[in-house]
Amino acid sequence: MTPIQAKSLPYILAGRDVIAQGQTGSGKTAAFTLGLLENLNVKHFRIQTLVLCPTRELADQVAKEIRKMARTIHNIKVLTLCGGMPFGPQVGSLEHNAHIVVGTPGRVADHLRRGTLKLDDVNTLVLDEADRMLDMGFQETLDEIIDHMPEHYQTLLFSATYPEQIASMASRITQDPVVVKVATTHDKNSIHQSLYEVDEQMPRVTAVRLLLLERRPLSTVVFCNTRLETQEVADQLSHFGFSAAALHGELEQRERDQTLALFANKSISILVATDVAARGLDIDALDAVINYQIAREYEVHIHRVGRTGRAGSKGIACTLFTDKERYRVGRLEAHLGHSIERATLPAANLLEQAVYKPSMATLQIEGGKRQKVRPGDILGALTAEDGISGHEVGKINVFDNFSYVAVMQKVQKVALNKLSAGKLKGRSFRVRLLVL
Repeated sequence: MTPIQAKSLPYILAGRDVIAQGQTGSGKTAAFTLGLLENLNVKHFRIQTLVLCPTRELADQVAKEIRKMARTIHNIKVLTLCGGMPFGPQVGSLEHNAHIVVGTPGRVADHLRRGTLKLDDVNTLVLDEADRMLDMGFQETLDEIIDHMPEHYQTLLFSATYPEQIASMASRITQDPVVVKVATTHDKNSIHQSLYEVDEQMPRVTAVRLLLLERRPLSTVVFCNTRLETQEVADQLSHFGFSAAALHGELEQRERDQTLALFANKSISILVATDVAARGLDIDALDAVINYQIAREYEVHIHRVGRTGRAGSKGIACTLFTDKERYRVGRLEAHLGHSIERATLPAANLLEQAVYKPSMATLQIEGGKRQKVRPGDILGALTAEDGISGHEVGKINVFDNFSYVAVMQKVQKVALNKLSAGKLKGRSFRVRLLVL
């Protein structure tokens, strides 16, 4: 067990309301999933658990983890209700009921107003990443949802940070809660943190370019404090030849999905993101994090750094600051309880080096779960006679009506032709190279 699981699970299984604070990647999802599955009566085909998440990406990830942990329970149904998706099919799914609903506050509230969702049988409410939901302005929506809840239920509130807003909300929706906190520090052996002072005359994006060219990480998240800066930095990095894309709240859902798929598949090397957009990213082996500025909240800095160096892998975290921001460095170190190593930016002549490119390309197949397409079907089609070898195939993700498969750049044309000319499940599907 992770520390947060060991501390919170006994109370969760005992039916207590729990407020748990721990950084992303600490194992919170498994902790509350075990609790809600313990409360579940599979024979009672009604909605018994509601899990609320701030973003569709996190909701999809949580639903995926719940399904994985519930795979030995017969006939369990988990339904995802998120914005950016057609309303009609969700209504149809609700008419057939479900045991667990995972969703974003806005879409869940829409269904409650229209009477297509009933929470009368809910025994467990989970608020995942509650601090981000409040940051995104969901307070009134959360209050509206809670007004539809039955009189008695268990509340599990998970949050990476614990601002006053969380304490205020928790006092209204929990009964005699147990508060569990896990120290938000990082293992220095797995994450190497450094601070880089940027001269006022040097554009910050130049400092980012120097760090990328020196370290050459396969996957990097550059954190910015504003949406506007996020797009500007991504555009500038792309102008200089880097494989970079922006992720922020103003993107259409289709753009967000494609950007995340390309980054997760290592077909984009650099993701420039705001903190809200990056919460809940399901990215394996993130090599580096670059803080374009020090985060406004020091707990958020810990959260950013914790994106790398996971599951036994090593990562680097670089933070840029100027002389005017030196006082914020001192406050950050005081909050952390330790100093952060100062490092010198690489020499400017490094900018003359060639920009590195991502190792993979991503193909989109216009067929998915509803067309009975499985990952094994895609892999088999790619590696059949005159195809490519298995080690040249990367991640395969199958969604309802489309699928993504990553292949090495050098074989993308062969893979594209193989899937376009061949068949999956006896059918031909349109296939295209996915680019932003």
